[in-house]
Amino acid sequence: MASVGDRFKTGETCVASGVYGFGGYTDGTSSPPPTQEERVISLRQGHVFPPIRSSNRGAYWLLHRLH
Repeated sequence: MASVGDRFKTGETCVASGVYGFGGYTDGTSSPPPTQEERVISLRQGHVFPPIRSSNRGAYWLLHRLH
């Protein structure tokens, strides 16, 4: 089970339904920033963590709240 604050990355399967926030790019860079709509996502268990589509790059996702 996931806990608030746990970090996941693009391509991993979501283990807990919840609200996730952008936690940085997987390549360590910081620009360009994701769009406002991409910064926070709601994801269901079993779905795959997405990339930041506006820059087509992998991202880290931090669990903010469980559903």
